[in-house]
Amino acid sequence: MESSPSLGRPQPPYYAVIITTQLRGEETPDYREMSTRMTELGTKQPGYLGRQGMSDSEGRDLSIIYYRDEESIRAWKADLEHLEAQRLGKELWYQSYTVEVARVEREYSFSRATQDDAL
Repeated sequence: MESSPSLGRPQPPYYAVIITTQLRGEETPDYREMSTRMTELGTKQPGYLGRQGMSDSEGRDLSIIYYRDEESIRAWKADLEHLEAQRLGKELWYQSYTVEVARVEREYSFSRATQDDAL
């Protein structure tokens, strides 16, 4: 898939898994280690197209992970190492989380830099 000019996203159609989390307390070394491992493992999954994310100082995190199709999302959700990370997240690290899955049919964007370059 080609990337669109806006933020390096894939060209539609594609799927976006939107994950919002709130940690129970401070980020711990074991959480950071698991998060890093899941990112590394996740990028190697068939159908993975990319990701974006942001965090704040209060332990809230927003991640958007892009996939080619629903089958790719289901396969990642069922990965044994990922299942263990999910279990630990519920037991140890997260106060709350929400996962949303959306199919992106179209995308458009605006960038001041692009407009200024055209002048």
